Amino acid sequence: MGKKPSASVERVRAALTAKGLAAEVKELAASTRTAEEAAAAVGCQVAQIVKSLVFRKTASGGALLVLVSGTNRASEARLAALAGEPVARADAAFVRERTGFAIGGVPPLGHKEPLVVLVDATLMSFPVVWAAAGSPNAVFAVTPADLQRITAGQVADVAEA
Repeated sequence: MGKKPSASVERVRAALTAKGLAAEVKELAASTRTAEEAAAAVGCQVAQIVKSLVFRKTASGGALLVLVSGTNRASEARLAALAGEPVARADAAFVRERTGFAIGGVPPLGHKEPLVVLVDATLMSFPVVWAAAGSPNAVFAVTPADLQRITAGQVADVAEA
């Protein structure tokens, strides 16, 4: 018998079901905390890994979730232009407070509060991408179209040039 799934992973499973997505959450022995680790664990390109990055809107204090291809870095200037105000990378406490998840396992859905979501346009070129599922060793596969749908995310050019 395997160990019991964490409450965070179960919350992601429930959120996927609520969105009508029959995605299988895989809990792996290997860490998927970094894009490189996740790609090695599931056998895909690093670019197919969805990095869930949380930014703090510095004027309003709101949270911005940016779903970025594993090979890209998010451009704070582009994010600020899209958000309509300056942004900064959120610290671990802000991420946990707003999403209910720890850095390294933040999924694209199932958060404590609704978040504004931006989806890296680069992800849209793949048939399947892999996203975190609530813990540093849990992931799920999803089509980019379904990722955009389940997050109500805005597809945008968010990567540094």
